[in-house]
This record gives sequence, structure tokens and C-alpha cells, in this order.
Amino acid sequence: MYRAVTRQIEVTVEPNFLPERSSLEKRQFFWSYTVVITNSGAETVQLKTRHWIITDASGRMQEVRGEGVVGEQPVLGPGERFEYTSGVPLPTASGFMEGTYQMVTTDTGEPFEIDVPAFSLDGPDSRRTLN
Repeated sequence: MYRAVTRQIEVTVEPNFLPERSSLEKRQFFWSYTVVITNSGAETVQLKTRHWIITDASGRMQEVRGEGVVGEQPVLGPGERFEYTSGVPLPTASGFMEGTYQMVTTDTGEPFEIDVPAFSLDGPDSRRTLN
């Protein structure tokens, strides 16, 4: 599991390779990832937009920007959490993702960004190198 905390908002990500949706012959590899956003702060906040940077094993980068996540712009009061699962295809058997969520406080309308931790997309045959 991967974890980042910004302004007392924790974002954890757990990626999962999906062999049933992947094809080595077609050079299509698919992962799901589950994100949990937990508000440990005192302010109520709303997730407005997302910004992802997706990099495959060949170094090709793709940026994705959009409203909310999975069609929602969740509001999180103090102590509340929001969980969702989404997916990403790559033309290589490994890669990684990172990004940010644009948040806003509901009281004052103050916008701010929170980090999504960089996370690795590893296929079943990918070797991890630990340094």
C-alpha cells in the first residue's frame, strides 16, 4: 500500500494487476487501483478535480485531468473517508502513476492540492529491484 498525507488528509492507494483483462499478445496490461481518502483534519473539504501522470515502462507519459473521481466530487467532514476503485491500461507490463487532487474547504472556499502517492504498476512477471 502507498500513502501520502497533505493538510491532515491521507490518501492511500493499493494497485492490483488484472490478468483476466490483460493480453501479452496484444500488449495490453490492466490494473485496478483502490484509493482511500481520509480527512483527519478539522475542516470539511470537497474533492473537485484530479490530475494523474501515468508513465509506462518505456517512459511514455500520459496526463489525465478531470472533474472529481469515478463521477463524484465527495465531501469529507472531519474523520470521514471516501473509497473508490478505478483502473488503468498500459501498453507495457509495468509502470507507475502519481498525481494530485484539487480540494476546496467548504467553509471558506479555499482551494488547495493534496498529493496522491506515486505507486507502482507491476505485472506478474515484473521484477522489483530494491535499493
